[in-house]
Amino acid sequence: MSPKNKKKLLVIRKKLDLIDNKLLDLLKIRASYVKKVLSLKEYKNEIIDKKRINKILKNIKSKSIKKGIDPKISGRIWKNMIYAFVDFEYRNFKKRK
Repeated sequence: MSPKNKKKLLVIRKKLDLIDNKLLDLLKIRASYVKKVLSLKEYKNEIIDKKRINKILKNIKSKSIKKGIDPKISGRIWKNMIYAFVDFEYRNFKKRK
């Protein structure tokens, strides 16, 4: 790689790092809402709502196509995020009395 391209690469990577930091801030906010949702659930079998998950993934695919984003990328990201938060809910679930 030429020195000129290395410099361009560093600039682009710094921009990617800024986006990553913004995404982390958004994930923190999302996690706080997931905690609130979890506090309303009385039974573990309420954690997964397949209809809602399918609706979300369908909407993300549609919105991605409209915005010119590869729907396979956004779909995979959302699916992984959803199931990461499902895992979080299972790990943090406390049965209500």
